[in-house]
Amino acid sequence: MTSVNNTIAQLTLTPVGDTADSGVCTSDLVKSPWDLDTGLPSYGPGSSMDDVAPEDTPQQGVIPEKYRTADDAELDERIRAAQETLGERLVVLGHFYQRDEVVQYADFIGDSFQLANQALNREEAEYIVFCGVHFMAETADILSKDAQKVILPNLAAGCSMADMADESSVEECWEQLEEIYGTEADSEGRVPVIPVTYMNSSAALKAFVGRNGGIVCTSSNATTVLEWAFERGQRVLFFPDQHLGRNTAKALGIDLEQMPLWSPAKPLGGNTPEALQNAKVLLWHGFCSVHRRFNTGQIDKARAEYPGVNVIVHPECPMEVVDAADSAGSTDFIQKAVAAATEPTTFAIGTEINMVNRLADQYPQHTIFCLDPVICPCSTMYRIHPGYIAWVLEELVAGRVVNQISVPATDAANARVALERMLAAKP
Repeated sequence: MTSVNNTIAQLTLTPVGDTADSGVCTSDLVKSPWDLDTGLPSYGPGSSMDDVAPEDTPQQGVIPEKYRTADDAELDERIRAAQETLGERLVVLGHFYQRDEVVQYADFIGDSFQLANQALNREEAEYIVFCGVHFMAETADILSKDAQKVILPNLAAGCSMADMADESSVEECWEQLEEIYGTEADSEGRVPVIPVTYMNSSAALKAFVGRNGGIVCTSSNATTVLEWAFERGQRVLFFPDQHLGRNTAKALGIDLEQMPLWSPAKPLGGNTPEALQNAKVLLWHGFCSVHRRFNTGQIDKARAEYPGVNVIVHPECPMEVVDAADSAGSTDFIQKAVAAATEPTTFAIGTEINMVNRLADQYPQHTIFCLDPVICPCSTMYRIHPGYIAWVLEELVAGRVVNQISVPATDAANARVALERMLAAKP
């Protein structure tokens, strides 16, 4: 059985709770990722499979057959031999949402904020292989030294949320907002609106934010970033994730009526000029397809079956889910909350399944399960596979760089400004 099939088999058996409802969201998850690398652009099976991929979505193309037909043991031998050969010239970064078959090769595992910092801290590495998705690799390229090369093992590992806000749509939105608000600062020196982009966005949008006085945020520091923005602006344009923006602003005491949703296909985002004048946070119509799956019914069921259960969810979940949970926070927050539990505890967690299952394995003294009974991993994280890692590493050993992610210099300079503001905004 291939490692992909093994992963799905393990996932199907892992969740605790009503296993009669357990299963996978699509049988296509048993396919190898390279079977998806032909035809029209798509995000692939999993949580984002129904999201429409833009026509310019990167596609991987077929890798050599020897990597597609190798079994787990052979791929493991190839990868570890290449890592040993490359030594300190190489650093491998792995996101929490990657499957175990991938993160076992990572020198560092973390969320996007932590991995962005790691890209800064490994100046001796010539090659940064990022086992994550496209916007993360772009961020690593922006923050790394000029001599360093950032590599994404599978170019098709994008992010549907990031694609929900494109540069032209945001520019058009900005022009409309300037017509409504003007550009003059108020008596306190605050400009009419400050743009804030979530880390889950393209380098082009990070550059837009950087050259318009804005900042990047992560789920770890979103509160700190909004406070930073309100010191400098009367309002915030927050994109692409509406849920993180809404949950964070609500926790700061901002009324829901002052958080209109901006739908980019509609004039004024589907709002009246009066609603926009009253706005404090304009929320882009974007979302994470993993976290949108969680609902309050799942929380009610967990509480009924496990009295005293500790429900922790990611702030990309809808507001009613965050409100119903015991706590909400970034992947690092969730990891630390479980690690800090000194007594056996039951945790129901609302985030990507690979991370939840890894926590269950790491902390067997606790009962840990995913709120969603249907196994539906992040479609784009799923596109990374040991076969791709073996390919890019052996190419490096041979002196060839494949799948390099390189952000244009102008975008990189402006985006770096916004990212440095983010890194300084420590929670």
